[in-house]
Amino acid sequence: MSGFSDLAPLFDPRSVVLVGASERAASVGGRTLANIVDHSDFRGTLHLVNATRPEVRGLACHRRVADLPSAPELAVIAVPAAGVMEALRECAAIGVKICVILTSGFGETGEEGRAVETEMKALAQSTGMRLYGPNCPGVTNINKRLGFTFSPAFKDDLRPGPIGLATQGGGLGRNLMQAMERGAGFALWCSTGNEVDLQVADFIHYMAGAPDVQVIGTILEGIKDGPRFLAAARAAAEAGKPVVALKVGRSEYGMKAAASHTASLTGSAEVNSAAFRQMGIIEVDDVDELVDVASLLARGRPQRGARIAVFGSSGGACALAADMVGQAGIVLAGFAPETTATLAEKLPSFAALGNPVDTTTVTLTNPSVIEETLAAVANDPAVSLVMLPMPLDYGPVSLTVAERMAAAQRLSPVPLVPVWMSERTGAAYRHFAEAEMVPIRSLRNAAKAFRRFIDRGEWEPGAMPRGMGAGPPGPTRTLSEAEGKAMLRSSGLVVPEGRIARSDTEAVEIAAELGFPVAVKIASADILHKSDIGGVVLGLRTAEAVRAAFEAVREAARRHEPAARIDGALVERMAPSGGQEILLSVSRDPVLGQVMTCGLGGIHVELLRDVSRRLLPVDAAEAGRMLRELRGFPLLQGLRGAAPCDLEALCAAMAAVSALVEARPEGIEEIEINPLRVGAAGEGAWVLDTVVTLREKDAGPCG
Repeated sequence: MSGFSDLAPLFDPRSVVLVGASERAASVGGRTLANIVDHSDFRGTLHLVNATRPEVRGLACHRRVADLPSAPELAVIAVPAAGVMEALRECAAIGVKICVILTSGFGETGEEGRAVETEMKALAQSTGMRLYGPNCPGVTNINKRLGFTFSPAFKDDLRPGPIGLATQGGGLGRNLMQAMERGAGFALWCSTGNEVDLQVADFIHYMAGAPDVQVIGTILEGIKDGPRFLAAARAAAEAGKPVVALKVGRSEYGMKAAASHTASLTGSAEVNSAAFRQMGIIEVDDVDELVDVASLLARGRPQRGARIAVFGSSGGACALAADMVGQAGIVLAGFAPETTATLAEKLPSFAALGNPVDTTTVTLTNPSVIEETLAAVANDPAVSLVMLPMPLDYGPVSLTVAERMAAAQRLSPVPLVPVWMSERTGAAYRHFAEAEMVPIRSLRNAAKAFRRFIDRGEWEPGAMPRGMGAGPPGPTRTLSEAEGKAMLRSSGLVVPEGRIARSDTEAVEIAAELGFPVAVKIASADILHKSDIGGVVLGLRTAEAVRAAFEAVREAARRHEPAARIDGALVERMAPSGGQEILLSVSRDPVLGQVMTCGLGGIHVELLRDVSRRLLPVDAAEAGRMLRELRGFPLLQGLRGAAPCDLEALCAAMAAVSALVEARPEGIEEIEINPLRVGAAGEGAWVLDTVVTLREKDAGPCG
C-alpha cells in the first residue's frame, strides 16, 4: 500500500501562516503566536491572518488567507469553529500543502460537527491539501525547536532526543513528553485529534524515514484505517525502528471511553495485540512503561539471547532485583573469569562477586571503585543490560555515586539503568536524568521493561500482514457442512470422504461404499452446532446402526430446530482415532482484516482460552510460531511418553487455510474448523467439522 504524503512541510516548513493570530495572550491564537515567535527557532517566513486587526504584537496581519502574497507550505488554523471551513477553502485555493486545525468543536460534539468533518475530508480528497486535526494541540519538532502549538508547556519540554511520538490524545502525549524530567529525549510529537485526514499511521510512516528518529512511541485509542496502520508499521519494521505502543480500550470500560473520546474504531483487543506482535510492535500497559521501554531501546538495540547484570550496594535491593528479574523470566548473565578477577581485585573480600554484584557500602566510602568495577561488568561479553538498584537518597554521597555511574556509562557498550526506588528525588536523581540514563521508578517496572527489551531481540519478522479483507460487515450466507468441506478439500486439506444421503436406504448404501465405520451428521446450513442438539452419531459399524442414526439425527433436528432447512444427512468415513483436536479459524476483523486463530480443542479453548492469533498471510513457518505460543504446545510435542503429533501436517493445513482466504479475502467471511484432528507424526491432519460463511456476493456454488 502507498499513498503516504511527504510531511516535511509540517515538521520543518519554510513558510507558515497563522490564521487567527491574537493579541490575547491566553487565547489559542495568542499562545500559538508566542510559541512560534518567542520560543521556537523558526527561520522561515511567517504570515499572520486576523480579520479585524492590521497588526498583532507589531507584526502585520492580512484580513484573509486569500490576501496572502504567496502560498505558505503550512497553515495553522486557530479561528473559532464557525470560520474554519472558510479558512480551509482559501488555503486550498492558494495552494497550501498542509493545514493544522487546532480548533475544537467538530466530530467530538455530535452529528453537526461530524457533518463539517465530512466537508473537511472531501476538501482534502479533492484538492490534495492534507489536514491535521481538528481538535489537536498542534505539532512539535523538538530537535529543530519548532512548536506550531498552543500548548503553554512547549517552552518547558524541549529536551531533544531520538524518540518520536504519535498519539491520539493530547494529555497523554504531553505526559510522555514530560518524561524529559528523568532524561528521556524526544525528536517529534504529533497528537492527531479527530483524524479527519492524517492519522497516527501517517506520522509513524514519516518517523520510519526520519533520520533523527530511532524509536517510535504511540498511544492509540482506535485505528480508523487498519491497512494504512499496518503499512506504516511495516515501514518502521523495514527501517529497523522499534515501535512501542499503548493501546487504550482493552477492557469494556476502556473501549467505551476511547470511542467517546476519538470516535475511532477500537477493534478487538486480542486481534490488536496479535497484530502488534506480528509486526514487531512492543505493546505496553501504561504510559510510564512506554517511556521505560522506548528509552531503553533508544539507548541500545537488543540482540538474541540477551542477558542482564544487577549491580548495587544494597544486598537487600540486589536480592529483590534478582527476584523481580527471575519472575519476569529474564536470565542473569554468567561473568567471564576476567570480569570476576577485576571485581575481586577492586572490591572487599566480603562483597558478592557473582551476579547480582553486591559491592556493599564500600562504594559509599570509596566511590572511586564504582567506575572500574561497573565498567568491567558492563563490558562483560555476556551482559546486554545492567540494572542499578538505588533504594535511597544519601544526598551528596548519592550524587557522587551517580556521577561515577554516569562516568561508567561512558565506558560501557550497553545501557546502565538506574532504578530509583526512593520517594525522595534529589541531586543524584537529577544527575542521572541529565546524563540521559532515564531512571526507572521501581524494580517491578524495570524488570518489565527489560523483559520487553529482550523480547524485541527475540522477534522474528515473518510475512507482514496488509489488512486483507478489512471493512464493514455485510450480508452473508453459511454453507452446508458438505459444501464447506468440499471447498477445503479443493484447497488441499484432508477431509474424510462423504456424501449427502436423502433417505435411510441411501445412507446405508453410501456407508457400504465408503466402508465402515462411518459417521452420520444432520445436513443443514441452518444448524451450525450439530452435536449440541444430538445431530451427530459417530463410530457406526453396521447398516442397521446407520439406518437408525439417519432417523435419529433428522428427529433431533426437527425437535430442536423446527424451522431449519434439512438437506438430509452427511455420511462420512470415520477419521483415524487418537491424536489431538485443534480449533482453527479465520475470521474478519473490520479494522485489521482477516485473522487466523488456533488453539487446542476442548477445555483449552473454551475454559482456558489458550489460543494464538495472526493476521493473514500465515505460511507454514508462521503457523509453527503460532503453535509454540500455546500453553498446551507440549501436548502436541508428546507429553509423558505420548507420540508427538504431526506438526508438519498441521502447519501445512494452517497455511492451506490461509492461502484459501488470501485468494478471495473479500468473499470469505469466516472459516471455522472444529475440530481439526492431528495424528501422530506421519499420520496427517483431518478436517472433522467445519462452518464456512461467505459474503453473499461471493456465495455462489463451491467445490
